[in-house]
Amino acid sequence: MAKTVKDYIRTIVDFPHEGILFRDVTTLFADARGFRMAIDQLLNPYAGMRIDKVVGLEARGFILGGAVAHQLSTGFVPIRKKGKLPGQTISQAYTLEYGEAVVEVHDDAIQPGEKVLLVDDLLATGGTAEAGIKLIERLGGVIVGCAFVVDLPELGGRRKLEAMGMEVHALCEFEGL
Repeated sequence: MAKTVKDYIRTIVDFPHEGILFRDVTTLFADARGFRMAIDQLLNPYAGMRIDKVVGLEARGFILGGAVAHQLSTGFVPIRKKGKLPGQTISQAYTLEYGEAVVEVHDDAIQPGEKVLLVDDLLATGGTAEAGIKLIERLGGVIVGCAFVVDLPELGGRRKLEAMGMEVHALCEFEGL
């Protein structure tokens, strides 16, 4: 039987703390066939569509987003944790399970009207993706889609992004946290 993207992702029990089932995509990245499959499937819904920039969310979104941008022959823009980018930035706070975090993008990374594809490895509560969307929109970017390898539907991220008017594409789902 042919493998799917989901078959390449391992689950690590009780990481980063007890009760969590961590979906580890590094095993997907390490396998040439699995990685190629994931990139091809992330791109598929956007074939033939104009995309000016691919935005990747720190950190695994950089790996996926860079590969997707390469395949599309377009630019790549990282959205990073606060204090990691050297130039002028804009920032967006978002809520974590315990507290708040801030992400940033260079203020000249996306031009008004550019078509943008947002990419990350995993969609959980949607907080990081929501912050990324807000940054892209503040720069005038037009988001054509949000693509993820894994969706954790019980955590509600897809519903949150769809409520914002976003098209969400995920390659697989895992139940549980």
